[in-house]
Amino acid sequence: MTEPGEPTGSTRRMPTAEHHEGDASAETPSAARETVPTLEQGDGDRTGRFWSARRIPAALVALVILGGAGLLLYDIAAVRAGHPAMQWRRSLADGLAERHLDDVAMFIGAGVAAALGLWLILLALTPGLRHLLPMRRDRAGVHAGLDRTAAALVLRDRAVEVSGVQSVRVGMGRRKAKVRALSHFRELDDVTADLNSALEKAVRELGLAKPPALSVQVHRPPKKG
Repeated sequence: MTEPGEPTGSTRRMPTAEHHEGDASAETPSAARETVPTLEQGDGDRTGRFWSARRIPAALVALVILGGAGLLLYDIAAVRAGHPAMQWRRSLADGLAERHLDDVAMFIGAGVAAALGLWLILLALTPGLRHLLPMRRDRAGVHAGLDRTAAALVLRDRAVEVSGVQSVRVGMGRRKAKVRALSHFRELDDVTADLNSALEKAVRELGLAKPPALSVQVHRPPKKG
């Protein structure tokens, strides 16, 4: 029932949430969400190569140093305890005392030691993992890589889709991708132009930090007989 004076069929106004300026809870999720860079916007110049752990060289060097140091310390402790020095240390000391610096054996030993030292320095200063191509970063904190063999397979699959291409060989390097194709019909210039267009698009879609340069060559298959 309605009270006298109250209109029938009237609707009651529901309370609404009012937006107050400066209220943090009124911000929309899209405004608070950070924009994610795309492959074209990613900072590819700062994406470096992957560094190898160098476990095998490090383990070999550690074992050699550990064995040599342990043997030398054992011999020194034995001499301090009143025992004679080991035969190898006496022979090494006598040999170094008798040989001159211009001796051939001294040059060979110094050359081997210098080569090993340069090899270890090279391993320490170079990243390694040459089979991994760094990709552009489209997520913060994510460093992705693409295997060179997989990248070559992608380019080969795109190349064989071009009309006139019979077979393709792709050599994928860190700086250049060499494509060698055989065309059994169509003009070679037309096939080369289509291959360049298709492969340039495929390289962009790989999302690499430093896209390799393309080198495309198209030939006729050898005649049989």
